[in-house]
Amino acid sequence: MMSQMEGGSPVDYNTITDLFLQRNLIREATAFLLDVLKPNLPEHGFLQTKVLEINLVTFPNVADAILANGMFSHYDRPRIAQLCEKAGLYVRALQHYTELPDIKRVIVNTHAIEPQSLVEFFGTLSREWALECMKDLLLANLRGNLQIIVQVAKEYCEQLGVEACIKIFEQFRSYEGLYFFLGSYLSSSEDPDIHFKYIEAAAKTGQIKEVERVTRESNFYDAEKTKNFLMEAKLPDARPLINVCDRFGFVPDLTHYLYTNNMLRYIEGYVQKVNPGNAPLVVGQLLDDECPEDFIKGLILSVRSLLPVEPLVEECEKRNRLRLLTQFLEHLVSEGSQDVHVHNALGKIIIDSNNNPEHFLTTNPYYDSRVVGKYCEKRDPTLAVVAYRRGQCDDELIHVTNKNSLFKLQARYVVERMDGDLWAKVLDPDNDYRRQLIDQVVSTALPESSSPEQVSAAVKAFMTADLPHELIELLEKIVLQNSAFSGNFNLQNLLILTAIKADPSRVMDYVNRLDNFDGPAVGEMAVEAQLYEEAFAIFKKFNLNVQAVNVLLDNIHSIDRAVEFAFRVEEDAVWSQVAKAQLRDGLVSDAIESFIRADDSTQFLDVIRAAEDANVYHDLVKYLLMVRQKTKEPKVDSELIYAYAKIDRLSDIEEFILMPNVANLQTVGDRLYDEALYEAAKIIFAFISNWAKLAITLVKLNQFQGAVDAARKANSSKTWKEVCFACVDAEEFRLAQICGLNIIIQVDDLEEVSEYYQNRGCFNELISLMESGLGLERAHMGIFTELGVLYARYRPEKLMEHIKLFSTRLNIPKLIRACDEQQHWKELTYLYIQYDEFDNAATTIMNHSPEAWDHMQFKDVVVKVANVELYYKAVHFYLEEHPDLINDVLNVLALRVDHARVVDILRKAGHLRLVKPYMVAVQSNNVSAVNEALNEIYVEEEDYDRLRESIDLYDNFDQIGLAQRIEKHELLEMRRVAAYIYKKAGRWKQSIALSKKDNLYKDAMETASQSGERELAEELLVYFIDQPEHVSLTTQITDRRIVIEASYLWLQAFLFGKKECFASCLFVCYDLIRADIVLELAWIHNMVDFAFPYLLQLLFQPFIELEWINIFPSYPKFIREYTGKVDELVKDKIEAQNEVKAKEHEEKEVVAQQNMYAQLLPLALPAPPMPGMGGPVGMGMGGGFAPPPPMGGLGMPPMPPYGMPPMGSSY
Repeated sequence: MMSQMEGGSPVDYNTITDLFLQRNLIREATAFLLDVLKPNLPEHGFLQTKVLEINLVTFPNVADAILANGMFSHYDRPRIAQLCEKAGLYVRALQHYTELPDIKRVIVNTHAIEPQSLVEFFGTLSREWALECMKDLLLANLRGNLQIIVQVAKEYCEQLGVEACIKIFEQFRSYEGLYFFLGSYLSSSEDPDIHFKYIEAAAKTGQIKEVERVTRESNFYDAEKTKNFLMEAKLPDARPLINVCDRFGFVPDLTHYLYTNNMLRYIEGYVQKVNPGNAPLVVGQLLDDECPEDFIKGLILSVRSLLPVEPLVEECEKRNRLRLLTQFLEHLVSEGSQDVHVHNALGKIIIDSNNNPEHFLTTNPYYDSRVVGKYCEKRDPTLAVVAYRRGQCDDELIHVTNKNSLFKLQARYVVERMDGDLWAKVLDPDNDYRRQLIDQVVSTALPESSSPEQVSAAVKAFMTADLPHELIELLEKIVLQNSAFSGNFNLQNLLILTAIKADPSRVMDYVNRLDNFDGPAVGEMAVEAQLYEEAFAIFKKFNLNVQAVNVLLDNIHSIDRAVEFAFRVEEDAVWSQVAKAQLRDGLVSDAIESFIRADDSTQFLDVIRAAEDANVYHDLVKYLLMVRQKTKEPKVDSELIYAYAKIDRLSDIEEFILMPNVANLQTVGDRLYDEALYEAAKIIFAFISNWAKLAITLVKLNQFQGAVDAARKANSSKTWKEVCFACVDAEEFRLAQICGLNIIIQVDDLEEVSEYYQNRGCFNELISLMESGLGLERAHMGIFTELGVLYARYRPEKLMEHIKLFSTRLNIPKLIRACDEQQHWKELTYLYIQYDEFDNAATTIMNHSPEAWDHMQFKDVVVKVANVELYYKAVHFYLEEHPDLINDVLNVLALRVDHARVVDILRKAGHLRLVKPYMVAVQSNNVSAVNEALNEIYVEEEDYDRLRESIDLYDNFDQIGLAQRIEKHELLEMRRVAAYIYKKAGRWKQSIALSKKDNLYKDAMETASQSGERELAEELLVYFIDQPEHVSLTTQITDRRIVIEASYLWLQAFLFGKKECFASCLFVCYDLIRADIVLELAWIHNMVDFAFPYLLQLLFQPFIELEWINIFPSYPKFIREYTGKVDELVKDKIEAQNEVKAKEHEEKEVVAQQNMYAQLLPLALPAPPMPGMGGPVGMGMGGGFAPPPPMGGLGMPPMPPYGMPPMGSSY
C-alpha cells in the first residue's frame, strides 16, 4: 500500500482521489482514503473533510459509520456539521456544532432523533445550554417532547439542579411533567417544597391515590401549606386532607371543612375508623359549628368504649353542654365501666340537676374526690366537704372550710383523721384560723370523742405545735377531774412531761399526786430538764436506787450524800457506782476500798490504770489479789507481777511465776525491760527461755560474756546485731567479732554492721572482720564487695589484688561507685571492662589517662563501645596525647568509624600526613574525603605515580577541582595527570590544550580520537601545521629545576616535527577527519607525501566494498544488518556498564552505612575487597598505539608510535 511505502507515497493522495471522483468511483475513492488516512495525521485534515463530504452527499449512512468509528479528528467540524444537518444526521450535527443557536435549531427535530441519543447528548452540554435547549423543545412541542424532557431532567438533575428543572416545568404549567419528574426524585429528597410540589402536581393531574399515599407516608412536606392547598382544591376524595389533618393536629379545621362542605360521611368514617381518639375534638368543633345534637349523639354512641371520656367531657364542659353526654355516660355505667372520668362526669351532671347528690357522693366509690369536690365548691360547700372527706383531701377540705367558716366540721375531721401532718398544718402559727379551730377542738371535737387514740393524737399535736398552756389546761381537766381518762397511763405521762417542759414548778406536786406514770422515763426527762431533785424523788419513789445514786453523783455532784445513801441501802451496785465516781475524782485509795466493799472486779483495768498513775502499788496489790480470786485474767496476773517489781519484791515474783498463773510473762518482761527494771526482766526472760531478750538485758547489765552466750542460744540476726553493737560501743572487739561473723553472712545485715563500725572509726577492726568472713562457708558476694569498698576507702594498695582475685564474686556496680568516689581510675577501668561497660571504660581511660591508659587495653576496649561518638573522642585523645599510635587505633576502628569524619578531624587539626597509612588502608572504600586527602598528600609529595594510580582506581573525588589545582604545577608529570583527569571527565578541549601547551602531542592525539568530535581532530591537525619547525632552546630552559623536563621536550620537538605529527594525527584520528580538509591542508602546505598513506587507504576503501559486493551480492544488506547488530551490541554494552556503575554505587552506599553504624554490628573479619578494586592495575596513559588491523596489504602500513614515550620510561 502507498501509505506503507518507505519514504511515503510518490503521488499526491488528493490527485488520486480526484481521479477516482472524475470516474464517479465514490466507493473506491472512499476505500482508498480510509486506507491512507488511517494514521489520523493533522496534515490529512483536508482529505478527512473531503471523504466525509463525499459520503454525506451521496451515502450518508457510510459517513455516519465513519463518524461512529471515530477514525478522524482533524477534519473541518463546522463544515461537516452543516452537511450532517442537511443529510438528516441530526445527532452527528449536534455532536459537531459548537454554537448554541445551531444546536437549538437542530435539536427541535425530535421526530428524526432517537430519544436515548438525545438524552445522552444533553449530558455533553453545559448547564445553561441544556436548560435553554429544554425550553426550546417544550416551546416547539410541549406534548410530544415532554417525555424526553422528563427523562433528561431525571438523568441529569444533579448537574442541572432540581430547582431549575422544576422552574422549567412550572414555566410551561406542565404539571404532568412535574409529576413524573418529582416522582423519581421524591424518595431521596427531604425538601418540604419538593414534597409539596409533588402533591400539588399529583392533585392537579388527578392522581388522587398518589396524593393520599404521599400525605400518609411522607414526613417532609409542609403540613400547613398542604392543608390549605387541599382545602382550596376541594378534591372529591377527602382522604388526603384527612391524612394531613390527623397527622399534624388540624382536626378542628378538618371537621369544620367537612361539615361546611356537607361531607358528614367522612366525619363518621374518620371518627369510627381512622382515629377514634380525636373524636372529642370533632365533637367540640361540631358544637362550635352548631351541628344538630342528634347527629353528635349518634356519632358518640357509634364509637362507645373507644371514645376517650376525659377529653370529651372537657370539650363539652367548656361549652356548657355536659348534659349532652348523659345518655352516653349512663350507657357506660350500665356496662360496668369503672372509669373515673365517667363517674366524675356523671357526678357533675347529678350535682347540677340536684338529684340527691349526697347519696351519690357517699356511695359511689369510683369518682375522683378532688375533681368533684372542686366542682361543688361554688355550688354547695357542704357537698364539697363530703367529697373531700370521702377522699381524705386534707388541703382542699381545710381550704373550703376556712373559706366558708365551717370550723366545726374542720375540727371533727382533724380529730378523726389523727394525722400528725394535718395537725401540724392546722396548728401552724401562720394559720389565721388556728384560734377558731382550737376552740372547736377543745369545746366540741374532743369532748365528743370516746377514742383514747384520738385524744392522744390531739395532745401530741398540741405538744408538737408548742401549745403547752392550752395542753396543760386540757389535761388537768381530763386527768385530775375524775373523768374517764383520769387513770390513763399515757395521759399522766403527758401531763408531767408537759409540766416539765412548760411549768416546772408544778412537777413536784404532780409527782406526789400521781402514781400511774412511767417513773424511769419521766425521771430521765426530769434529768434532761435539769430538775435533779424531782428526778431523785421519782427514782427513790420507784426504788430505782442505782439511778438515784447516779443523779447524786452525776448531776448533784455530792459524793458524801452518795456514800451516805450507799450505807443506807447497802447494795453492791450502789457501792460500785460510788467507787467509779471516786475513781473519776482521783480518790484512788477510797475507790479501791469501795470496789472491795462492792466485791466488784469488773473495773480492774481502770483501777490498774489509776493506781499506776497515782503510784499506789501497795493498794493495787490488795485489789489484784481480790480480783484474782474472782477471775483468771492474764492482765491481772501480769499487773500483779509488775506491781511486785515496782515495790522491789523480787522474791515474790520468783515465787509467783513458779505457781500456776495466766500471766503473759513475755509482755511483762518486755515492759520491765522498757522501764529499766532489768533485774526483774532478767528473772522473767530466764524463766521463759527468751534468749534474745535475755542477751539484750544482760548487755544492759554490762554482762557481755553472758550476753554472747545467750545470743548464741537465740541465734537471731537481730540479737547478734544488738550484742555486737553493744560490744563495739564497749570496745569489746573480740566478742564483737564473734557476733559480727554471725551477722555478715546475712546479706541484708552486712551493710548495717559496716556502717556501724565506720561511724565509730573502727576501720581496722571492720576490715579484720570482713577478711575473717571471706573464709566462712556461707560467705557471699556482699562480703567480698564490702571488703573491696573498704579497701577502696582505707587500704587502696590492696584493692587491685582483691578485684583480680575475686572479680567473679563481686557486686561490680557497687564497687564501681566506690572506686569512682575514691578516684581509683585504674581499678575503675578494670571493673568497667569486667562488667562489659566498655563505653564507661573508654571514657575513664581518656579522662584519666595518666593513671588509667594502657594502649593494648584501650584498643581492646574501644572496639566494643556502643556510643559512636567515643570513636571520634578516641581520635582526638590519641591525636593530643599519643599521636605516634594513632594509626594503630584507626586501623582497629576502620570498620566502625565514618572515614570522612575522621579525615575532617585530622584536617582541622592540620595532621593529615600523620594518618596517611590509615587512609591508604581504607581507600578501598572509595570515600570522597579519603580520596581527596590522599590526592592532596600525593600532590604535595609530587608522587605522580601514586596520584595517577589513585585517580584510576578511586573516582569518588572532585576531579575538576584537582585538575585545576595541578594544571599549573611546575612538574610536567603533574600537569600531564591534570590533562588525563580532564580527559576522563570529558573535558576534551581543556585536556588537549594542556597537552599541546606541554608539547605532549601523543596525548593530544589520543584525547582527540577518544572524544569522537570531528572539530577537535581537525583543529589539532591545523595546529600541527601552524606550529614552527623548531623552537629556540633559550626560550625553554629558564630554570635549573626543570632542566630534565626541558630536555625531554626538546628531544620530542627535534625528533618529531610538524610533518610527522601531521601524519600521525591522520593515522590516529582516521575516522574523524574529512578527506577534503586533509587534501586541502596537504596541498597548501606541501605535505602531500605525509598525507599519502591516508589517501591510499581512503581511495582503496570503495574498491574493497565493490569487491565484497561482487563476491557477496547481499553484502550491503549484510553490512546494514551487521551494523545494526553492532549498534545493538554497543547499546547492550553501555547498558551493562551502566548497571555495573549503579551496582557499584549501591555497594558504596552500603559501605557508607556500615561505616556510619559500625558500632551496631558485631565484631567480624575484615570486609572483603569491593568489586572492581582488586586485580592488576590497568595500563596508564603511556604506551604505544596498537597497530591497526591489516588491510590486506593495500592499506596504511604499520607505523611506529608517535608522541612522548610512556611515563617513567628512560630516554
